[in-house]
Amino acid sequence: MTCYFFIALFIISAFVSPAIALFGGIVFALLLKNPYPALSKKVSKYLLQIAVVGLGFGMNLHESLKAGGDGMLFTIVSVTGVMVVGYFLGRWLKIPQKLSYLISSGTAICGGSAIAAVSPVVGADENETSMSLAVIFTLNAIALFIFPPIGHWLDLTQQQFGLWAAIAIHDTSSVVGAGAAYGPEALAVATTVKLTRALWVIPLSLVSLFFFPKGEERGVSIPWFIFLFIIAMVVNTYVDIPSIILGFISEASHRFLSMTLFLIGGTLSLEAIRKVGAKPVLEGVILWVVIAIAALAVIL
Repeated sequence: MTCYFFIALFIISAFVSPAIALFGGIVFALLLKNPYPALSKKVSKYLLQIAVVGLGFGMNLHESLKAGGDGMLFTIVSVTGVMVVGYFLGRWLKIPQKLSYLISSGTAICGGSAIAAVSPVVGADENETSMSLAVIFTLNAIALFIFPPIGHWLDLTQQQFGLWAAIAIHDTSSVVGAGAAYGPEALAVATTVKLTRALWVIPLSLVSLFFFPKGEERGVSIPWFIFLFIIAMVVNTYVDIPSIILGFISEASHRFLSMTLFLIGGTLSLEAIRKVGAKPVLEGVILWVVIAIAALAVIL
């Protein structure tokens, strides 16, 4: 019975806002337990990629390049700064080096995707990977709910909010969700800057080989869907696509995003929360607050 209820809610999630979909997934996971945890992670990964590529068909290449260029300096400084602060913070809190490094990587770049890419390179075990993912995911879920209200309270423009969300929110899914909740321009800026930022997982993985030479070195995971997103923007900018088709793609992309967030919320478990402990959570929170305040100070 739980299986059917989960599937029904998954379908219904396509017709609600991203925040409600995420909240629904979290509540279901904590009260009833996700019957398909492994499948949910796999499906959410591909649904998010499809949604992001679809959103590219609603963006102009020239405007997006400007938005991405405006966020480039922020990206360079913030990624480097978070990794450095995370290193010293992890030593101060006496957190295992690899666990601290994964939490810092997820905060600095793109949440779970960065952790998944870096963990085999540094030779992290399954427990370290799952604990870092639990920390980042929990903060990521909170961000989707609190960032839009904070943005309105600070009277941020859509441009400012999109830039702030892309830098201070961990996962691409919640960045896109928060941007969509704030407005169309915020969505465009947040998505473009975040995907530009996500490409930093490639140099970070390469640099990690020098700090963790005994890692498994399975190679660097390149987020190829980002290039499809760029192609979609190019097509939308230079090809005269009928508005009815663009409208359909946009609607489908937003529905896929909500379904993605429902599945992501559904992967949370009490076991994962209990395993994390206080110190890794404290490191994640401190890094998150530092990057959020620093980015906000620069934007304002």
